[in-house]
Amino acid sequence: MKKLALAATLSVAATSAFAGGMAPAPAPMMEPEVVVEESSASSGGFVVPLLLLAVVAAAVAD
Repeated sequence: MKKLALAATLSVAATSAFAGGMAPAPAPMMEPEVVVEESSASSGGFVVPLLLLAVVAAAVAD
């Protein structure tokens, strides 16, 4: 009886191991394309002087 149980267990384990079959081959990896975008700041030229003017105006008001 023990041999029958062992045979049944081994047969179930063997069939579940091969149930999925072989996995398909992975697609070849491609190099990612690097995209460089130039950034342009629309407010870069006058923000610092405007902040400086606001600090000077606050100092004069005191």
